Amino acid sequence: MRKVISTLIALALVIGFVPNALHAKYKKEYKLSVVVGPKGPWGEAATRFVQLVKEKTHGRVNIKPYFSGQLFAGKQTNEFLLLKSGVADFALGSTINWSTTVKSLNLFSLPFFFAAGDKGYAQVDAVTHGKPGKMIFEQLDKLGVVGLGWGENGFREITNSKHPIKTPDDLKGLKIRVVGSPIFIDIYRALGANPTSMNWGEAVTAFRQGVVDGQENPINVVIIPYKVYEFHKYITIWHYLIDPLIMGVNKKVWNSFTPEDQKAIREAAEIALAEEVAKARCGLVGGNLMAIEYLKSKGMHVTILNDQERAAFKAKTKKVYKKWVPVIGRDLVKAAEEAISKVQ
Repeated sequence: MRKVISTLIALALVIGFVPNALHAKYKKEYKLSVVVGPKGPWGEAATRFVQLVKEKTHGRVNIKPYFSGQLFAGKQTNEFLLLKSGVADFALGSTINWSTTVKSLNLFSLPFFFAAGDKGYAQVDAVTHGKPGKMIFEQLDKLGVVGLGWGENGFREITNSKHPIKTPDDLKGLKIRVVGSPIFIDIYRALGANPTSMNWGEAVTAFRQGVVDGQENPINVVIIPYKVYEFHKYITIWHYLIDPLIMGVNKKVWNSFTPEDQKAIREAAEIALAEEVAKARCGLVGGNLMAIEYLKSKGMHVTILNDQERAAFKAKTKKVYKKWVPVIGRDLVKAAEEAISKVQ
């Protein structure tokens, strides 16, 4: 009996020692890269995630958010490479920014791939939370990044200081600021505009000086928080592409956590991202268009395209679609199309 008791005590000590030994290998602080500042749904989700992780791991995992692109010195398209290499431990990143490295993420930038209105949001959910989303996370895993969940910036709408945009001809000659992703350049050139890539801070100065005519961004994450209405009078709601977010973690860092803490971190990501998506869509779905009404109250002229008007833009960008499908991956695009087709 004494031997049995001694053995059980020894086992208990070993079981207790292993997690403690693993915890001892944890970093005192982990770095979370965030492109934007702390305000708005995107930045707030990062802060919420950090708080939840600390709470759920009982202080074993402490994360510090590095807002406004502090870790990549202004070039946001480098963020995935920093995450993959371990310069950043975590990142709450835009699929657009990561798409220059992970080509499959250009799926969400295919022009007019998703429908307008509530149906479009349902289609996005079917893609991110269905087979296509799993395929993308499998690709990220092979590249050294573990996907923890999906957030959202929202559908990107176009604003400008010149006139309403209702047809492709209305874009001709307009200088439009776009993010530094090649597919955006292709889209706006196909529509007859003059796309230019620059950092947001530089872009705002260019807008105020009248050097650049317009830009495209989601309403709740950029247009409202950053008061785009102060320099652009016109906005067109056309849902031409969506900008999901991904919470990712360096694979080596992820593997260093105990299963218990991995579970806690995933739960934290799920909660923070669900709240973020709800904020990104607030006032834009379910017949509640308070976000649109708010822009009107700020003096913006709002143009909402119907299906026929969107079709004219889609036709103009058909060549862009065909060019990018093989780059993204035909199997992934097909899986996404199938997921979309099932949404009524």
